[in-house]
Amino acid sequence: MLIYIALLIVGIVLLAWSAERFIAGAVGMAHHFRIAPLIIGLTIVALGTSAPEIFISIMSVTQGNPGLAIGNALGSNIANIGLVLGVAALCRPMQVHSTTLRREYPILFLIMLITWGLLLDGSLDPIDGIILLICLIGFFIWLVWLATRKVTPQDPLRQEFERELQHTLPIKSAIAFFILGLILLPISSHILVFSAVNIASQLGVSDVVIGLTIVAIGTSLPEMAASLIGSLKGEHDLAIGNILGSNMFNLLAVLAIPGLLQSVPLASSVLSRDMPIMFGLTIVLFLVAYGFRGPGCINRWEGALLLTCYGAYLTWIVIAAIH
Repeated sequence: MLIYIALLIVGIVLLAWSAERFIAGAVGMAHHFRIAPLIIGLTIVALGTSAPEIFISIMSVTQGNPGLAIGNALGSNIANIGLVLGVAALCRPMQVHSTTLRREYPILFLIMLITWGLLLDGSLDPIDGIILLICLIGFFIWLVWLATRKVTPQDPLRQEFERELQHTLPIKSAIAFFILGLILLPISSHILVFSAVNIASQLGVSDVVIGLTIVAIGTSLPEMAASLIGSLKGEHDLAIGNILGSNMFNLLAVLAIPGLLQSVPLASSVLSRDMPIMFGLTIVLFLVAYGFRGPGCINRWEGALLLTCYGAYLTWIVIAAIH
């Protein structure tokens, strides 16, 4: 058991480090080719922070553990709001000014409803995967349109991305980082999945449980780093934007992979516990951060509430797994 725990820690650390290199390289290359900063932020950065979940999903399915992929996708979304934003808001209250984010909230709800509708039959099959993939393509098109047509130069999210991209890597370093990330992401994902599956086997719990907890927290580390840095630097719109974008990509890209490759039966707890928790935390985030009468704000008390909800959710999973 200790060997697998050590391997799990190595896999998580290596996965987070390689994801950071992959994102830095992709952003540097995109900036070199003069792609608009807001497009880079809304697409490349958001997709990059979901890269660990994507590679974990691929490895889980190819190694015969699709439940781990499903648990990771949903668990990461729950961790991103409850754990990541909860910790970030505790460190520093987060104000939201961007009209771009206000447009993203309803889209996130729509994606969640589509996902919930597809999973209601108790399985994730190739048709579901194709529908999610089509939605992902449509989402990309919408993001590019949003970044080029509907956002004013004064939008705080645009300004924060522009400031961040002033110090991107030279093109040679960006390419090297990108290639290094592409090489290390599947390796670290394989280590993480291998160790997680063996830990689940020895503890006598399902792959879904491990995906919802340990793996979800591990693959949320890039979002944690991005949100903490953004919060401490006062770039609150960017920090929350990373979470919203990552959660959308987790549902459309990460969840689509096991469905595209095979039909996967769902554990009953996915629909009765995990999906409702994901909806509930997203609604809480919407209520505190949308800003109905001015700028939205997640204060320290609300951050503590999100973190407490996440702790209660983990406790629920552990108790259910024991019994």
